[in-house]
Amino acid sequence: MIRIFRWLVRLATVLIVVMVAGLALAYYFASRSLPDYNAQATVARISAPVEIVRDNANVPHIFGDTDADVYFALGYAHAQDRLWQMTMLRRTAQGRLSELFGLRTIGIDEALRRFDIYNLAVASVAAQDAQTTTALNAYSAGVNAWLTEVNKGALGRGAPEMWLFNHAIAPWQPADSLAILKLMALQLSSQLENEVLRARTSLIIDDDRLRDIMPDDPTDGVAALPEYASLFPDVPAFTPDMRMAYDPLSPIKPRALAGASNAWAANPTRSATGATLLANDPHLGLTAPTIWYLARMELTTGGVIGATIPGMPVILSGRSTDLGWGLTSAYVDDQDVLIEEVNPDNPDEYRGPDGWVPFRKRDSIITIKDAPAITLRLRWTANGPVMPRSQFDLGTITPSGHVAAVAWSALSDRDTSMSAAMSIMAARNVDDAIAAGEDFIAPAQNLTIADRNRIAMKTIGALPARDADHQTKGRMPAYGYLPQNRWQGRFPYSDNPEFVNPDGGIIGNTNNKTVDRPFPNHVTYDWGDTQRINRWRRLMQAREVHTRDSFIEAQQDTVSFTARTLLTLMGADLWYTGDPAPEGTPERRRQIALDLLSAWNGEMNEHLPEPLIYAAWVREFQRRLIRDELGPLAPAFIHPDPVFIERVLRDVDGAAIWCDVIQSAPQETCTEIARQSLDDALIWITENHGAAIEAVRWGDAHQAMHDHPVLGQAAFLNWVVNIRQSTSGGDNTLQRGKTIGTGPAPFGNVHAAGYRGVYDFADPDSSVFVTATGQSGHPLSRYYDNLGTLWRRGEYIPMSLDPDLARAAAVGVTRLIPAD
Repeated sequence: MIRIFRWLVRLATVLIVVMVAGLALAYYFASRSLPDYNAQATVARISAPVEIVRDNANVPHIFGDTDADVYFALGYAHAQDRLWQMTMLRRTAQGRLSELFGLRTIGIDEALRRFDIYNLAVASVAAQDAQTTTALNAYSAGVNAWLTEVNKGALGRGAPEMWLFNHAIAPWQPADSLAILKLMALQLSSQLENEVLRARTSLIIDDDRLRDIMPDDPTDGVAALPEYASLFPDVPAFTPDMRMAYDPLSPIKPRALAGASNAWAANPTRSATGATLLANDPHLGLTAPTIWYLARMELTTGGVIGATIPGMPVILSGRSTDLGWGLTSAYVDDQDVLIEEVNPDNPDEYRGPDGWVPFRKRDSIITIKDAPAITLRLRWTANGPVMPRSQFDLGTITPSGHVAAVAWSALSDRDTSMSAAMSIMAARNVDDAIAAGEDFIAPAQNLTIADRNRIAMKTIGALPARDADHQTKGRMPAYGYLPQNRWQGRFPYSDNPEFVNPDGGIIGNTNNKTVDRPFPNHVTYDWGDTQRINRWRRLMQAREVHTRDSFIEAQQDTVSFTARTLLTLMGADLWYTGDPAPEGTPERRRQIALDLLSAWNGEMNEHLPEPLIYAAWVREFQRRLIRDELGPLAPAFIHPDPVFIERVLRDVDGAAIWCDVIQSAPQETCTEIARQSLDDALIWITENHGAAIEAVRWGDAHQAMHDHPVLGQAAFLNWVVNIRQSTSGGDNTLQRGKTIGTGPAPFGNVHAAGYRGVYDFADPDSSVFVTATGQSGHPLSRYYDNLGTLWRRGEYIPMSLDPDLARAAAVGVTRLIPAD
């Protein structure tokens, strides 16, 4: 027995030593790709020495003799810190994820191949202006210079992920940068999904109830649309979902998680310092690392500083000494689904306005890891690429003998959006920036700008010109062969909404409706916000003049206008009612919850129980309202819609009928549904967060989920690469933290402001910015999450163009020396 014990001890010792040695070896190889910021490298393709000064937050400040040299160094810095992220963005745009991830990503690759985003980017390179072409070429050379350093110095393959997913890295090309911008357009688009869902829902419920569950902005006046069933009578009332489950690697986000953002500005009359102010916080899916990367470039026209996306040589939101600019998603209706009839006698033809027309076709081969390659037959009609029935649930609304084509403004082979973005960055005043936006195609954005004296907002991006007689006004799929359903080019740029130096002195956008125009000049029917705008308007009007700090306060505001509105209605017949009940009973829990909510001001504070009670209640309330009417389609509406719920509770146009369970004999009231849904919510809370209702924390349920897109679900590694933070805010607060809406953690914060910036032109160097994680994409770097704690606490770092300040506490200075 003693001998066995000794052998067991020896075996355990050996196993421990092997494990420790294995971990040490893994750490050694992974850490090889950590860049040395205090280094000197001799590189080709620059004309003079360049310095990359990294300040104490690891933000690179780039100084060079020429603009081309500066863009070169930006590419070099991006590749140092985010090489894996850049290559993944490029691979996604190319539709080549399956080469690394196998069958898991076939659906993603197929969608990207059919949209043909990368080839359109390649064709668009020739359309760029001279300064952008120079920047793209220099930036690509900088990325490739770092790849050379990695190969020459055996620097861990450039990123630790490369050890797990070994693949050759092709040299960076200008088209790669353009493809990433097109990829962002796909990520920010939700109009296609809205069209499909509206059509599916209309097959189940009547038009009045459709206006409830998919409501327009309450101030809209919309003409009646034809029933989808009358356009396509052969489509069954309900077809099960056909699309693949959502994958974090996919750029095609659920419609509730498409782009969102806030931006506002004050002119000198509304500023305490007599100079302009601007704030911007674009919202995208949270990832580790964040999509944003802070940088400063000293160009021949002056310094620019702000937020970049690795892979693109442009500051998308930021400032120079004279101009600040920010972006918010404009929600332009720039996508249409066209149903194309296939010739029954020749499947290679579809019906056009004047008869049968051949599809444009091309084969594309997808290489798959550990599986045979597959060949896709790509097809296009005059309206756009043909998408398979499995994508976007198109098969649920496409009749037999037909296919669905997608018209989308981003599918341009002469896309000059990058040139426009570069020109905006170089602009020196409001007029120049507005003029520069004319060449921007997609993704459509509201550009908020401020020079030292004026402010403005302009929608940039192509607005499709539709026929006034379009059958569905672009809100649902329509026949592609009918001329009135086809796009007629784009509206002139002068038709895009524009607001310059308004009399009130304040301008802003929370993705809310900006104009109220009749179709086809409407911009969109599906605006991105009906709630945050109310809170923003109140905060802006509460002060006669604003300061940088008041703009920060608004950016960090967590009071929910929605909660204040809906709780008043949901609890109208429940407040201070009910008989006394002993501890531990459902009735007692309900009374405790109602007492807490009755004294709550709507602040979605991470330390309070009330936000969780409210969020769970309103979620259960909507579920009870829709599950009988919509049946198996109900899971498509996982996020509570405040306008829908308010319509029901106020009985707008008979909407209170949703409270009656149609399968039951009694007629239920909204008060009963409110009480039952509150009990549902409290049961869920006690099962998941403890029985003491008054002790639960919103922040425990509403954790910011910065997950690594590839390794975030891998056992053990997810503890290293994922970042979790308790956060305040919610779906409809200015400090927006959109919840995932489903799964075991339905209130997890997955979509928020990955970048925040506030620019003050009274003292430009007092401007501030921050990102949600950190500068580095390397999990072993101390800069992987160095900004995350500041972001969570609502703090910022200086956004200064003062070179001495950058050098004063620099964590490193990289010197690039031109090769002989």
